[in-house]
Amino acid sequence: MSLAQSNPVTFIHTRDRERAKSFYANMLGLALGHEDPHAVVFDLNGIPLRITTIPDHHPLPHTILGWAVADIVAMVGQLRQKGVTFQIYEGFGQDELGIWNSPDGKAKVAWFNDPDGNNLSLTQF
Repeated sequence: MSLAQSNPVTFIHTRDRERAKSFYANMLGLALGHEDPHAVVFDLNGIPLRITTIPDHHPLPHTILGWAVADIVAMVGQLRQKGVTFQIYEGFGQDELGIWNSPDGKAKVAWFNDPDGNNLSLTQF
């Protein structure tokens, strides 16, 4: 057996478990798997996402979790209607929706933050 044959588990930290739980369930539409004393666990298309409380958590400045989507414009629109705000970074040349196009034109990316400031992204390849 090797890690290549094992399923991954993802982790995100939060200062406020209930606020994070609401965001991931209601704003992003993720299915709640279960809760235990250590985490709220969501299903990421068969991969568990464990959101754990760290009282003094400080988010990192880079993307910690992203989703590959078929239609980034449609997904940005859906999430904006739910109240998600997309980040516009100075000098990136993003469009009015916050979507950045890679120089080779093969990828489009949009970034947004969860309530703790964790950076999340959408990518269309």
